[in-house]
Amino acid sequence: MPALVSPLMAVGCLAASPQPSVPVEGELLLRPWLLKDAAGVVKVFQDPAIQRWHLRRADSEEEAREWITQWQRGWRDETGAHWAVVDAHDMLLGRVSLSSLILAGGQAEISYWTAPWARGAGVCSRAVAAVTDWALGEAGFHRIELGHSVTNPASCRIAKRAGFTQEGFRRDALMHADGWHDMHLHARVRQGVRSVNAAPKPGVLLADGSDVESSA
Repeated sequence: MPALVSPLMAVGCLAASPQPSVPVEGELLLRPWLLKDAAGVVKVFQDPAIQRWHLRRADSEEEAREWITQWQRGWRDETGAHWAVVDAHDMLLGRVSLSSLILAGGQAEISYWTAPWARGAGVCSRAVAAVTDWALGEAGFHRIELGHSVTNPASCRIAKRAGFTQEGFRRDALMHADGWHDMHLHARVRQGVRSVNAAPKPGVLLADGSDVESSA
């Protein structure tokens, strides 16, 4: 059956090359996960704030190594891209991941966490912005979505600082340990690509000669 739309990203476009490291402003680095990071992951997941917003926990280094192996395999299988955020001394500061990859449409979802000892310094927002810039630029994605619970204002601030536009919310979209949560939906899209049904800018004349008024 012939396709009417060509895939935006070809199968194999990611796996054909090793997963890149991505520099982050402030002498930080997003690098692929290593098995030696397991101890740091276990330490992070002892934090109550981390456990509140995640669906699983890591109680041992063996479990953490299983996660890391899955994250490493994601790049090869083109099902995800997972980075550790580290400082100049390779200390683990956080994680940023792309998941739910749809290569044909150039779409992915971004998620993140910050180690308790790295919070309050803008680490996460800079790392999220760096991965998104890479994805929408060099990697060739068209749209990156970001979702978080409406009761997680810190995550909302990160999204906005990283340049994501809030588009709406999804009702009962994710189950956490305390029940169902409504989720804010944010997104960034590749610059310079205009949607065929994008709303015209205020002051632009429509085809029938009418004017589009601006709204407060």
